[in-house]
Amino acid sequence: MPLIALAIACLLAITLCYAGVCAGSPFGTCRKCNGFGFATTTDRKGRPKRGKRCRRCKGRGKRVRIGRWIYNRASRIYRAGTH
Repeated sequence: MPLIALAIACLLAITLCYAGVCAGSPFGTCRKCNGFGFATTTDRKGRPKRGKRCRRCKGRGKRVRIGRWIYNRASRIYRAGTH
């Protein structure tokens, strides 16, 4: 039994820490372009050059975190239901 309680306490701590991160910094770097906003390619000499605009983040380099997206969606549904 103490092992289960310890596991639940650890999961609760991780969840609260992630909620704090989502509240404090709702945007994270885009995983596709690593926050550059564009794909990096190389020219024929091997030097890096700017590629196309990232389609996932639309060239911003940032994305909404999953936890913040869930919170935004839940609050939008709640507001729509109370009016």
